[in-house]
Amino acid sequence: MRAVDREILRLAVPAFLALVAEPLFLISDAAIVGHLGTPELAGLGVAAVVLQTVVGLCVFLAYGTTASVARHLGAGDLRAALAQGVDGVWLAVVIGTIATVGGVLATPALVGAFHTGADVAEHAETYLAIAFLGTTPLLVMLAATGVLRGLQDTRTPLLVAVVGNGLNIVLNVVLVHGLDMGIAGSALGSVAAQVISAGWFLVVVVRAAREHGAPLSPDRAGILAAAHAAVALVVRTVALRACLLVGTYAVTRVGTQASDVNVATHQVAITLWSFLAFALDAIAIAAQALTGRALGSGDVDGTRRLTRRMVAWGWGSGIVAGLGLAAVSPFIGALFTSDPAVRDLLVPVLLVAALGQPVAGVVFVLDGVLIGAGDGTYLAWAGIVVLALYAPAALWAATLPHGVVAVWVAMTVVFMGARWVLLSRRARSDRWLVTGASVVR
Repeated sequence: MRAVDREILRLAVPAFLALVAEPLFLISDAAIVGHLGTPELAGLGVAAVVLQTVVGLCVFLAYGTTASVARHLGAGDLRAALAQGVDGVWLAVVIGTIATVGGVLATPALVGAFHTGADVAEHAETYLAIAFLGTTPLLVMLAATGVLRGLQDTRTPLLVAVVGNGLNIVLNVVLVHGLDMGIAGSALGSVAAQVISAGWFLVVVVRAAREHGAPLSPDRAGILAAAHAAVALVVRTVALRACLLVGTYAVTRVGTQASDVNVATHQVAITLWSFLAFALDAIAIAAQALTGRALGSGDVDGTRRLTRRMVAWGWGSGIVAGLGLAAVSPFIGALFTSDPAVRDLLVPVLLVAALGQPVAGVVFVLDGVLIGAGDGTYLAWAGIVVLALYAPAALWAATLPHGVVAVWVAMTVVFMGARWVLLSRRARSDRWLVTGASVVR
């Protein structure tokens, strides 16, 4: 068991630090923009939800690539593993280009769907139109990260994340306050940091591919195969991201009209929740890489042992995260805003979120195990079921007294609870334990 723990920690600790660093792009933006004013913070909240949704829909570029590369690695074919990874990077470029053009053109309509006040909408459009220019670099970063994780390397993504986020903070401070560019400066600083980080990743992946004779040119068949394999993960991600969008929409419906305080509070809370989700996802990243490698080598018993141990780690890390969030809930609001109404409302919301962290830790681990196993079809159906349960619950919660807190109760109990039940049920079965270098779902 100690050997299993060491293997998990070898991948999870750097992944944890990298995943904690990733949401700092938005946390640092929120901290810097929040002191410009509540409308600016609320505008960032709307823009961030849209941008996270677009990028989140493409998380398969990391998850699917990690699993496929790890399976080939487990089967002993490093050249094929890298070739698979290069195809994922090219797919990221194609999707990123389409998303950038479409996103910039659709920015007014996307922001308008939230029915916020005119000031909030103006700030949201300004940030989002610029931030969309960083879509392709972000997707390349996802795909390249997946390649390295599949090769059991989580240290390089950590180094890139730390340097990239440090650069992002510096650029945000200089552009927003030093050059007085406001919320537009925050978006420009983030895009510049993303471009530099993506370039760094490409250098690492290209060097590895050349060393092992893997092709670097676009392979139409390989790109199409990667896209086809990703369909189920896209459906799964769409369903889960839709849940988060429904939650934000529900918050804008609390009371008789949309409130800047409600939206701003939800933005800070969802930012912190996402921060913890990334942190808890570290064990899931290890689960993807280790599960893919174990099944690629045909080791079913080892896969079972890894799963049991990683679930235990999920419970433990979730408890720690929940206790930490509860402890800082009365104080952390001051980091993001000077509005006392937002600070006061934030405390009960964060306490509700803290109660759900242990279950979240297990959910993320089991999600990682099944992604590593290539069990995308089940994850897609599970995501649809969760959305069908959570959407009406969140919209109903918004009509209750203390609506923002009620929406977060629905998120904790229905959204995360339903995922826990469905993923635990699947993990107890044998249907996901498919061995070999590749798997078709």
